[in-house]
Amino acid sequence: MLRRFAFAAVAMAAIGGAATATYLNTTSLSSSSPAPETSAQTVQMAATDGATIDASQGPALVADGWGDSEQAADPVERRLVSLGRGDTLMQVLIEAEVPQPNAHEAINALRAVYDPRRMKSGQPIEVLFDRTEGDGKFVGFAFQPAVERSVSVSFDGVRFQAAEVAKKLERRPIAARGEINSSLFESGRQAGVPMAVLAALIRNYSYDVDFQRDIQPGDQFEILYEQIVTEDGEVASGAGDILYASLTLSGKKKAIYRYEDSQGVAEYFNAMGESVRKALLRTPIDGARLSSGFGMRRHPVLGYGKMHKGIDFAAPTGTPIYAAGAGVVEEAGSKGSYGNYIRVRHNNQISTAYAHMSRFGTGMRRGARVSQGDVIGYVGTTGRSTGPHLHYEILKGGQQVNPLSVDMPTGRNLDGKELKRFKGVLASIDAQFQHGVTQPDGVAMVSAPASQAVPSQRQPACDKKHGC
Repeated sequence: MLRRFAFAAVAMAAIGGAATATYLNTTSLSSSSPAPETSAQTVQMAATDGATIDASQGPALVADGWGDSEQAADPVERRLVSLGRGDTLMQVLIEAEVPQPNAHEAINALRAVYDPRRMKSGQPIEVLFDRTEGDGKFVGFAFQPAVERSVSVSFDGVRFQAAEVAKKLERRPIAARGEINSSLFESGRQAGVPMAVLAALIRNYSYDVDFQRDIQPGDQFEILYEQIVTEDGEVASGAGDILYASLTLSGKKKAIYRYEDSQGVAEYFNAMGESVRKALLRTPIDGARLSSGFGMRRHPVLGYGKMHKGIDFAAPTGTPIYAAGAGVVEEAGSKGSYGNYIRVRHNNQISTAYAHMSRFGTGMRRGARVSQGDVIGYVGTTGRSTGPHLHYEILKGGQQVNPLSVDMPTGRNLDGKELKRFKGVLASIDAQFQHGVTQPDGVAMVSAPASQAVPSQRQPACDKKHGC
């Protein structure tokens, strides 16, 4: 009996809670809206000897890997095997009864479009044998490293050739809302919001929100973001832009909107057309706990009262530390009790300093230019420290000031025709979000309670030699 391999889409399920999210209309990715992988279907092919390739065979084989209908008289036997832990592609092919010289030649052809060392444990591979003459001649293999990509190697009668096909991608707006019971991150995950989107959400609010002190149980969030999907609805890797977000904190709503101005520059603004971007981030680290404030305290190492001229954020070793604003590195290196230390000058008056880092970010040296949000180092416990944390200082005129109370200058404000244009975009986004969260029953959900989750259609266990 001929065997058939099809890739199954994984159903997403939430941990629980009342948060929901819905699909809205999809839009194709264009050249002006780049996707994480590609925005149009492409085929890349290469032969082992660089000769001209008959494009009809490779793509036909790859398209078959997407799950096309199988012809009743198909003479090709398809064995589904998988890459085990510690296995190489060569081992898997040989165990599937592929002659070693053929396996070697096929893998060499594959390298023209895909590095086999990138294949992960558990990767399904469809190995193909031609049974036309009953001898089961090896004619190639195919696999899908991601839902938006398929890779194959096929024999054209003379040599093995490799082909890679990328599906056309689209942006699908997703609306989600929920109540914050413990943390924004956890509540967002319960609503099915991807981690990358939540990280971007937190960064965009970090100019104005102290996530340790301002978030309280019962606060609410809303978000409209873009999900990258294939034409047949499979969710691809990566994420699109956040179009709208809102945090309601202690009854006060803080909404932000993504707006691309008439010059093509995209930025986030509040409903009044004021940029949410400020000169400095209030918290230059994600998901950390404020462990020590600014002012006099009993020093945890020295044991006596001493002025603490910054604030401390407790976080695991290796947590990324971001530049609070654009500027030039004035100092980078070991600095006594500070341990590994970086100071960035932002203008003639303002500098920021970061201490106790385990290591520095790439390229961090005196004179290096940094942009706001660049990773400048990683949390550690170097210098005079009792545990991993970031010591963060803001210096004004060379003197440390309280980072939690310093006035942060804002970015641009829209006016005139640009403000009028923004108001039109704002109204459209608000309507789109409200449409998304008020959909009737039956709309496909990004997340649902675990009891309603669709069970994944798992393939039966595979035998490397005989397939599934």
